[in-house]
Amino acid sequence: MEQMNEEQRQRILESPPVGTFLLMASVIGGMVIAWLFLYYGIFLPRG
Repeated sequence: MEQMNEEQRQRILESPPVGTFLLMASVIGGMVIAWLFLYYGIFLPRG
């Protein structure tokens, strides 16, 4: 494997963590969907 030069290393360090943001968004979206299911599917029908 070839070594990275300083320019490539700096570019990687300065780039935003897109994968982390995508993972956080999917987890938060799943939690919102679960909360809506609990609220509208379980809590409201029971009174």
